[in-house]
Amino acid sequence: MTDHHQPARGKPRVALVTCTEFAELEADDRLVIAPLAARDIAAEPVVWDDPAVDWAGYDLVVLRSPWDYMSRRDDFVAWAAGVPRLVNPADVVRWNTDKRYLDELRAAGVPTVPTGWVLPGESWQPPADGEYVIKPSISAGSQDTGRYDMADPEHRELAVAHVRRLGDAGRIAMIQPYLSAVDAAGETALLYFAGPQGLAFSHAIRKGPMLSGPDLGTEGLYKPEEISPRTATADQLAVAERTLAVVPGGTDRLLYARVDLIPGPDGTPVLVELELTEPSLFLGYAPGTPDRLAEAIHTHLTHAAT
Repeated sequence: MTDHHQPARGKPRVALVTCTEFAELEADDRLVIAPLAARDIAAEPVVWDDPAVDWAGYDLVVLRSPWDYMSRRDDFVAWAAGVPRLVNPADVVRWNTDKRYLDELRAAGVPTVPTGWVLPGESWQPPADGEYVIKPSISAGSQDTGRYDMADPEHRELAVAHVRRLGDAGRIAMIQPYLSAVDAAGETALLYFAGPQGLAFSHAIRKGPMLSGPDLGTEGLYKPEEISPRTATADQLAVAERTLAVVPGGTDRLLYARVDLIPGPDGTPVLVELELTEPSLFLGYAPGTPDRLAEAIHTHLTHAAT
């Protein structure tokens, strides 16, 4: 049994924050533990809402897979505000866990998927045709996310029911056009880790298309993903850099960032999400990636000690 109160003598202690369902971490996240140990850093998984944890006993607290916070985001944000040496920091967590940040990025000139919002209690009339994605503004892993063909009367009814279901739960619904180029190209996630000069590009992966139809409210914690390595293009890297350049507070404080892009109607990349809180980092999909993350953690520990 882990003792969350007694620091390991002589070694920096790092908490890898997770949730009860992944109490021993998701398999990909465990890949960083050995490279950290090689740097004489003791890392352990810790459940974010475990009341027995003494967070002050850690030299760094790294958000990894606390994927059950979506239904109690206010509690999670309040928890983050009380944790010392948290990365990414609590103000970033507050900003990034509500996808209405997309409006801020769009206003700053970042190409994003056009997004409308339906607040709880508001009525919503679906478009007459076209394919659309509906999801909550606070979500992860494509949970509570569906794809609807508005020319299909049944889909229109299901879309209205989806928005109503979210609103009845006090959640904000996002309405986005479905960009069909993703069916062939998939989604590209670009991963960045902290380095001596700030965030640096690490690697990229491809996610296969995930949305085949309406959400019926019966999915589990997250939908299965089809992942493969990908070489980022110059256009994708340029959009990612534009996105990161306008993150509130700057990127020097960040341990990691993930920029998720899909092809727009003209084929150029557009931002679908900026993941700064608890993204999968896909450590197993590029050589040396666990070491790069371990070195990023070491860099943050070094800065915290000075």
